[in-house]
Amino acid sequence: MNQTFTKKEKLKQLLTILIPILITQLAMYSMSFFDTMMSGHYSSKDLAGVAIGSSLWMPVYTGLSGILLSITPIVAQLIGGRKKGEVAFSVIQGVYLAVIMAILVLILGGIALNPVLNAMNLEEIVHLKAYGFLAALGYGMVPLFVYSVLRSFIDALGKTRVSMFITLMALPINVIFNYLLIFGKLGFPELGGVGSGYATAITYWVLCIIAFIIVHKAVPFSSFGIFQKLYSISFAKWKEILVIGVPIGFAIFFETSIFAAVTLFMSKFSTATIAAHQAALNFASFLYMVPLSVAMALTIVVGFEVGAKRYKDAKEYSIIGISIAVFIASIGGLILFFTRSEVAGIYSNDTEVINLTAQFLIYAIFFQLSDAIQAPVQGVLRGYKDVNITLIMTLISYWVIGLPFGYFLANFTNWGAYGYWIGLITGLAAGAICLSSRLVLIQRKPQKLKGA
Repeated sequence: MNQTFTKKEKLKQLLTILIPILITQLAMYSMSFFDTMMSGHYSSKDLAGVAIGSSLWMPVYTGLSGILLSITPIVAQLIGGRKKGEVAFSVIQGVYLAVIMAILVLILGGIALNPVLNAMNLEEIVHLKAYGFLAALGYGMVPLFVYSVLRSFIDALGKTRVSMFITLMALPINVIFNYLLIFGKLGFPELGGVGSGYATAITYWVLCIIAFIIVHKAVPFSSFGIFQKLYSISFAKWKEILVIGVPIGFAIFFETSIFAAVTLFMSKFSTATIAAHQAALNFASFLYMVPLSVAMALTIVVGFEVGAKRYKDAKEYSIIGISIAVFIASIGGLILFFTRSEVAGIYSNDTEVINLTAQFLIYAIFFQLSDAIQAPVQGVLRGYKDVNITLIMTLISYWVIGLPFGYFLANFTNWGAYGYWIGLITGLAAGAICLSSRLVLIQRKPQKLKGA
């Protein structure tokens, strides 16, 4: 990553970093997409079970991996500040934390999973499918979180194409094992939707192993000596990672968990409605990879410029990045409006599910527009290491405004299940407004930020 002097140079460098991140995120989320889609073609019960399992898992994963995202601004600012010698120590401490977090997820998941599913009053077969899917996924927890740290390190150096190639190498493995384990091909057991959980766990191991080899052997990563020395645990460094990462993780968790909460409330509707809601939500989450990728790219470039105390350049990057996200969301929303029935058909062969999914997808268009602002703004703020106020704003926007409003519309008006989606859109819009206001305030006097 290099210093830039013109807007054209900034656009070129941002796109160079962004495009591989986008491909990587789409590929990563494609695992969930293929899990849901291929399970849906096995049966609508498996679709509902896997979709519910995914909706419960994604907030946990994105929230906890969000904590590990703090490695990106930490390393980016170290590189920008010419402190290369401190990078390996920071990354290894992140790996230690990742392993502990994965173990805690397995322990707490084993305790809480059945009570949560019981609270949803699902059909017994859907309950069993969701539980089996998540239990199978558990075998990939440790490598997944370790990979999150290694990827954050790789991306912080601006080498996002490497992360892209790692993920693209692993994606076909996920699809192949989905096919083998869901449908019982080539002598493998026919596990239905549960098989997609095992397929994804296998893929997580592949991702981690490939990333480890590249970081240890390939230039320029090997020059940092990440795995050449065994460091003792440093609670001081853990504190730094957590002070930055916990607000990031919780902000992401508050955003993604609201969708899981809506799924919980949606359980009173029919299985077809639940399946359609989850299919539409799965595709909306797939589209969210665009603004999320812009946010991740902005964290890298803004962190690099802030580390070098080039605040004007950091501000220019933020304007360029947010503009890109809004433009893509506008075009994508227009395309989705005219192709929503075809998109719905990807998830199911059931006519009722297809029709309901197509209706839900109309609301997904409005998701995109709000996400195109709030996600990149969050990415910029992470580059400044400004995360605490963002956490509070996210909590209020989604849980104080969005969810209660959606609950009211769904239960006390004629909107029914669609009321929850209107509530979600309202929360996302409120978040976009609040976070944008915070960014404007920060960029007026960024030098006053701690660590900037």
